[in-house]
Amino acid sequence: MSESKAVIGLSWEPKLSLLSSAPKTGSDKSQNVAENSGAGLWKPDSELVDGLFVPPNNPRKLNKLLRKQVKDTTGTKWFDMPAPTITPELKKDLQLLKLRSAIDPKRHYKKSDSKSKTLPKYFQVGTVIESASDFFSGRLTKKERKASLADELLSNSSFADYRKRKVREIEEQNRPAGVDKWKIKGRQSWKRKKQRRH
Repeated sequence: MSESKAVIGLSWEPKLSLLSSAPKTGSDKSQNVAENSGAGLWKPDSELVDGLFVPPNNPRKLNKLLRKQVKDTTGTKWFDMPAPTITPELKKDLQLLKLRSAIDPKRHYKKSDSKSKTLPKYFQVGTVIESASDFFSGRLTKKERKASLADELLSNSSFADYRKRKVREIEEQNRPAGVDKWKIKGRQSWKRKKQRRH
């Protein structure tokens, strides 16, 4: 029992040749140049030594690796607000907030970056807690409360009426009236007029 044998028959030894930091001679440099010529290609096994991750010796690669590991936050001036993972529900809510000027006809918002389709990177989602004085006037009942902003808007009857009316107006505007739907507009109509004349 004094001998230390592997219980299952497995043994592990690190490859120290790759980790050695001994000074290299001139003949070794020519071999290293030949090995590093393909360094631009990504090799998944090159970073693993016996299944363990070894940090790269190149300082640029090491700095890039450290930058990836730093948490993505707004910074100390914004209290290190993290960038949340965007789920489909959050994405829908953010898109609704961008289009909030189309939701209510009586409210007008300042023009912002609503034209751009990019969603904000840093944001936080919270729950509004009403005060006791807003019990009858400014709070939602339990039936009106939904899981997301989109569900609340879809369940709102006044918004549904407004949305239907607006869709009807747009359809009437785009629908050709009378005989106009049979007319062919553009250059083709000029050619047909010439053919009719001759």
